[in-house]
Amino acid sequence: MLEQSPNWLAMVNGEKFEAFDPMLNAQKQRARQCLADFNRAPSKGNLKKVFAQFRSVGQHCQIEAGLHVDLACQIRLGDGVYINAHCVLLDAAEITIGNQVLLGPGVHIYTVHHPMDAVERAKGIMWAEPVMIGDNAWIGGGSIILPGVTIGARAVVGAGSVVTKDVAADAVVKGNPARQC
Repeated sequence: MLEQSPNWLAMVNGEKFEAFDPMLNAQKQRARQCLADFNRAPSKGNLKKVFAQFRSVGQHCQIEAGLHVDLACQIRLGDGVYINAHCVLLDAAEITIGNQVLLGPGVHIYTVHHPMDAVERAKGIMWAEPVMIGDNAWIGGGSIILPGVTIGARAVVGAGSVVTKDVAADAVVKGNPARQC
């Protein structure tokens, strides 16, 4: 159903799309309802319903209450992923989180760009780029990862960082913008 929307096709191809598309909004509502149930009562049953919304989920993943996602269907989790409380995953493009990744509380991952032109912004025009986080990475609490960023395996992002560029494997970065330590 969603795949039939021209805006969906544009979105997943990294092209400009209209965020107010009825099919996209219907998917957002499904995801939000599922997450509202989980956030209100974070049981295994409600977590299973959240995971069913994601593109793929590995084994032994854990999410704390307070999660917010955009569509849910563009999120891939590897094995053993831990997502702490109050994280935000805006998944207009794919968000791929590798095996054994830890997201601290309040981590935000954004895939969406908005135009600088106010008229286009008012129309809901946007485009998206995927975010990838490699195996065994650790993203400190309150960090923000911007669209198109890849974080390498075993990398560490210090708490409160704003990651605007790719992070190499095994690197430790912190700050705004995040820089290697």
